[in-house]
Amino acid sequence: MMTPAALARFNPAQPGATGMKIAATGLLVLMAATFVATRMLEPAYPWLGYVKAFSEAAMVGGLADWFAVTALFRHPLGLPIPHTAIIPRNKDRIGEALAAFINENFLVPSVVARRMRNIDVAGAAGRFLRTPAAEGTRIRQGASRLIADIFEGLDDERLGGIVKGAIAGRIEKMEVAPLLGHALASAINEDRHVPMLEAAIRWMARALEANEELIRAMVHKKANWALKLAGLDAKLADAILDGLRKLTAEMSTDPAHPVRMKVEEALAQLANDLQMNPDTRAKVEEMKEQLLANRSVALWIDTLWQKGREAIIRAARNPDAALAGRLGEVLRSMGASLEQDPRIRAAINQFVRRAAAGTAQSYGSSIVKLVSETIRSWDARTVTARLEAAVGRDLQYIRINGTLVGGLVGIVIHALDSL
Repeated sequence: MMTPAALARFNPAQPGATGMKIAATGLLVLMAATFVATRMLEPAYPWLGYVKAFSEAAMVGGLADWFAVTALFRHPLGLPIPHTAIIPRNKDRIGEALAAFINENFLVPSVVARRMRNIDVAGAAGRFLRTPAAEGTRIRQGASRLIADIFEGLDDERLGGIVKGAIAGRIEKMEVAPLLGHALASAINEDRHVPMLEAAIRWMARALEANEELIRAMVHKKANWALKLAGLDAKLADAILDGLRKLTAEMSTDPAHPVRMKVEEALAQLANDLQMNPDTRAKVEEMKEQLLANRSVALWIDTLWQKGREAIIRAARNPDAALAGRLGEVLRSMGASLEQDPRIRAAINQFVRRAAAGTAQSYGSSIVKLVSETIRSWDARTVTARLEAAVGRDLQYIRINGTLVGGLVGIVIHALDSL
């Protein structure tokens, strides 16, 4: 628990409060000295009666305000006068009243929503993303350093294990067959499979040329002795190779080739089976589990995590360079959209309002309880020191004003009495 002395050193408002306290006390002492001097000199200089009246009334006003200010925080002169040391004696009630005030004026969902109705969060975010000011740059750089420090400071093995486990667990729970089927069906409907099919045909042609000798050897090995004796095995191999070359050439140039149509029908059937056929989906799930159990896949996920982590740290360490590239263009484009598109801005602002109101409704009671219990847990000296440090400067102004106003009232009364 912090002592009042420690709080005085900690709170930046305390030095100003201390200076004002010295000024108020000094003014009170000056009024007392002035009263004594004018009382002694008044018989010789009758006009000093006004000065004496001012200083006398100022002493009364200053002492009264000193008593009132002091009675808020402690017993004046250490005397247990009734209704003094108000704050220490009622700290629990003050905590409950403060918590109730926060709850009734700030944490009511309707109040939060009404206060946020005039706050354009999306517009502010758009302006920040499109043309970040110097303050925004400092905020971005500070946030970037924080992100980089967090990623570098966390246990890489443990954090990496959590991330990789989450990725693997997500893939394991996800049924990939329908997704693959839907993707394949969309590609076929939009003719995005054609380049892949043509690339496969070209690959077949290159593979045929590269393995010509292997095909001839296979034909020679499978031919019987009569074909070999007549030398027909070589002609048979030439015929097979010529037929395969002609087939690949025709498939490459003719989109309506029967074999090519059969391949497309097979792809369409595969897309349908991946989405609808339970046996096909079960086979794909089995293949997925085998892949996840493969050590090579685990190493691939590990490499993916390491590269992602390094990229995040590298971008965070140099946010200006990262934002100067494609990412910067995307963010600036997002900022322009947020500023110019009223529908997007309205949707985001509505989401923020609902989120804030929902937070107030869900956690408002917890926040109120935290405030009241925190103040209740403080001892009386801590509460007194913190409140006095926060408002002490203004309270000393009250003492000074009371001294001066009392003096002016004293002059008025003396003048009326003289008349």
